[in-house]
Amino acid sequence: MLRQLRPKTDLRTLITLLAVASIVITLANSLYASWRVQRDVLIGNTLESNRVYATKLAATSEVFFQLAQSQLSYSAKMLEGGLDNETLLQKEVDRLREQTSSFNSVVIVDANGWVKAISPESLMLKGMKLTSSAAKQALTQRKPMISDPTISAANNLLVFISWPVWSKTGGYLGYVGGSIYLKKKSILNALLGEQFYRDGSSLYVVDAGNQVLYHQDRNLIGKTIPPIIDDEQRKKESNGSLQLEGDGGQSMLAGYAMVPASGWMIVAMKPKEATLAPLNSLLLQVLKHSVPFALLTLILALVLAQRIALPLWQLARKASQMDTSEASREISGIRSWYYEASQIKRAMLAGIGLMQDKIGRLKSEVQTDPLTGLLNRRGLNAVLEYFLATQQPFAVLALDIDYFKRVNDTFGHDVGDDVIENVARQLEFGARQTDVICRNGGEEFLMILPATDSETALAIAERVRRRIEIQVLDRVGSITISIGVAFWTPEMKTMEHTFKQADEALYQAKNAGRNRVMTLQKAAVQPEAVHSATF
Repeated sequence: MLRQLRPKTDLRTLITLLAVASIVITLANSLYASWRVQRDVLIGNTLESNRVYATKLAATSEVFFQLAQSQLSYSAKMLEGGLDNETLLQKEVDRLREQTSSFNSVVIVDANGWVKAISPESLMLKGMKLTSSAAKQALTQRKPMISDPTISAANNLLVFISWPVWSKTGGYLGYVGGSIYLKKKSILNALLGEQFYRDGSSLYVVDAGNQVLYHQDRNLIGKTIPPIIDDEQRKKESNGSLQLEGDGGQSMLAGYAMVPASGWMIVAMKPKEATLAPLNSLLLQVLKHSVPFALLTLILALVLAQRIALPLWQLARKASQMDTSEASREISGIRSWYYEASQIKRAMLAGIGLMQDKIGRLKSEVQTDPLTGLLNRRGLNAVLEYFLATQQPFAVLALDIDYFKRVNDTFGHDVGDDVIENVARQLEFGARQTDVICRNGGEEFLMILPATDSETALAIAERVRRRIEIQVLDRVGSITISIGVAFWTPEMKTMEHTFKQADEALYQAKNAGRNRVMTLQKAAVQPEAVHSATF
């Protein structure tokens, strides 16, 4: 017979674990969701901020170029009378350079490329022929233009803005132009460097050939770098934002915009790591404010778990004691304040009634002995199955009428049946309401005492033995019985083993002189001790 193992986890523990898991999962999910949302917001805001910043600088640069060309256009009209008056020419270049800070230097060149006037004069280029690519380009194209970065005759890296000079009759006289130095202090550096970031951000200004025109690191100016934004993206959108990989594999958040007048591109970039740096402190703040509420929720969950589990725990404890006389009253006193516990309580109370009715019916019909009205072996087995299912401990009393064969041989079987009936009645009188009595065959009986300790079981056994001993029967006179006692609990071996122990104890009582109660490995209870006991 297999032992039934009891689950070690109770409902309160399960509810507590569920509450803890729910709180942890909810908190982790909230933190993760907050992190993802804030991360996307920070990245999106940085991308848009860089795009707006680049667009703003591009628009500012575009306005600057338009103003610069407007200034040169005005000077060109002033010079349409000719380039022979050197004094007038010098005054004009000085005015262009000093009136505004648009140009680092201003020059007037005739149609053959000779410098007619220059400001500042310290450059000492007056009377010289310009041979730079920007000068040649202005002479050749004879239209307003912004040159590619070039090295000037004075060995300066510059961008040259020029406007053609035409005579009143339409003849080409030359051009007036202004230079913007890329590696020295200039209006371009002032425009682009106003909002220099200190968090790893960088600003690139590159021409169509990816030559750096501006960067915080002046060592990069004039160098050609790999395309930051590919040509296809430039053509697709004049401004935009995207994530790209910077130097050393660092992820960068970039915004870019095109300057239409010059074909330049302005790119504002910020490291993704720097953008997300505030997110960690933000999550710590969220966690700091969430933990107290989580702990409060956990405490509340523990209290509720205790309240929810208590009625079921009490009912579970009483489930193994349903056959006791106090079970119904104790179960009725359990406060089942919610539906499930109330239904279980109601079912247990109904089950107690059914159980008691069933035990009553087990003592009759086919499960009873026809001679004595006691349970037979089949009825006893049904009771034992119930005790096993409910894990109900019990004591076993194995009883046998002493010298019964002598009664049958001397007085006949009819008198022997009367003796058996009389013993059965005395067993019933000496038993409790919840005890089960069975005729095991012939002159042998069994008594099952549920939830009975050894002291009580021995006391009941002595009481039964004494009642039979003091009876005086017609014709037969006095008879005695011998009793063996054993005990069964759910933690012990099979029930069969317990009944064998009771039989062995009965056998020892017979060998010890009969008319006594005995348990294994204990001395027999002598009949003389009975007279001094009160029952």
